[in-house]
Amino acid sequence: MRCPFCGNIDTQVKDSRPAEDHVSIRRRRFCPACGGRFTTYERVQLRDLVVIKSSGKREDFDRDKLERSIRISMQKRPIEPERIDQMISGIVRRLESMGETDVGSKQIGEIVMEALARIDTVAYVRFASVYKNFQQADDFDKFVAELRPQTAGEPES
Repeated sequence: MRCPFCGNIDTQVKDSRPAEDHVSIRRRRFCPACGGRFTTYERVQLRDLVVIKSSGKREDFDRDKLERSIRISMQKRPIEPERIDQMISGIVRRLESMGETDVGSKQIGEIVMEALARIDTVAYVRFASVYKNFQQADDFDKFVAELRPQTAGEPES
C-alpha cells in the first residue's frame, strides 16, 4: 500500500481488525520511510461492476460515489451512520450478487430508492428529486401525493 504522505510503496501493517460494520477490515499502517501512520479499509468485492448510464456511456462502479449520494440525501436526518453503512453494503452486495457485471444506472437508482423508502421518507424524497430530475414544485407535490395513503372518502387523483 502506497504511503499517502511520501509515496513510499513499502508500508507495514501494524494492526488489523474487523471494522464496525463487520463487512470490512480496518488496517493501521506505518511507513518506515517517513514515519507516517494511516488507516486503510479492505472489503470483499465479488466482481467488478460496470455502470451503464442512460446516455449509453460505461464507467466503473464507484462505491464512494454511491455512498456520497446517499449521505447527501440523508443529511441532518436522525439516522445512525452504522445503519447507513449497512444499507450501502446491502445495496452493493445485491448489485454484485445479481450475476451481471453490467448494471444500468436506472436499476441502481431504483434499488437505492427502495432501500431509502424503508429507512427514511425525507431522504427518499430528496434522492428521488435528483434521480427523477424534478424541475418544478409540482413534481414534488405529485411524488409526495403518491406516498400518502388514500383515505376511504377521498377520490384518487
